[in-house]
Amino acid sequence: MDIKYLEHSDVLSLLPERDPHAHKGNFGRLLLICGSVGYTGAAALASMGALRSGAGLVFLGVPESVYPILAAKLTEPVVFPFPDSNGALSPAALERIAARLENMDAVLFGPGLGISEGTERALCHILEHFQGPVILDADGINLAREHKDLIRGRTGVTILTPHEGEFRRLGYSLTGDRVADAVKAGNDLGAIMVLKGNGTVITDGTTCYVNTTGNPGMAVGGSGDVLSGIIASLVGQHLSPLEAAACGVWLHGAAGDRCAEELGQYGMLPTDMLNVLPYFMK
Repeated sequence: MDIKYLEHSDVLSLLPERDPHAHKGNFGRLLLICGSVGYTGAAALASMGALRSGAGLVFLGVPESVYPILAAKLTEPVVFPFPDSNGALSPAALERIAARLENMDAVLFGPGLGISEGTERALCHILEHFQGPVILDADGINLAREHKDLIRGRTGVTILTPHEGEFRRLGYSLTGDRVADAVKAGNDLGAIMVLKGNGTVITDGTTCYVNTTGNPGMAVGGSGDVLSGIIASLVGQHLSPLEAAACGVWLHGAAGDRCAEELGQYGMLPTDMLNVLPYFMK
């Protein structure tokens, strides 16, 4: 298989031009379903990752028990509550989630969301009924193991962003050849696989990118939430899903490299990556 490697110039050439006559709706309407009690940071970081990479409208749906925290913390995303039980989505959230899917360009499901009957029902509904791209991260991936047939049966594109532990929980093996492993999983699911780690592999089962940016300082809670938001943003801005995932990974790693250079790997934080990310998109 031919393996591709992106350079900064490649990423800039793939980013869509910003039409001077456009409005916010032209730059992607995203629905993010994230967060639960104890994991509000994941929802905030994913939302800001999307906005810092150019998304026009970010709608963040969270369990209502954490809504006051995120509504006070976040000024740019549109934050709204869904019914919850014990801090995570309840089955009663499904009707409101279904109503929110209309007119969305992409859905990100999973960062900090937790596992509950409500989250599982929501995932199944989205996979069955939403026709646009769906990005699954964190608990969205953990829940997906039992619903692979829904992913295989989708007409819309699904992007999964597992680290190696989540990749195994999906039911796939790591043989030491990360490219072959990611390609096999992508082909099995009919999805785009973003196998995170040193030399993140991005593949749709046919075309493969291996990322060259990033460093160990990014191995900190919240880094993956930023990445999922960036990928959702680029998909919502109508890059092809595979190129959106590859560019998102490159940009995320480049921001991490800038932070490591300026702050050192020990003290850098995901919020620092958010602050420098725009410099790689101009």
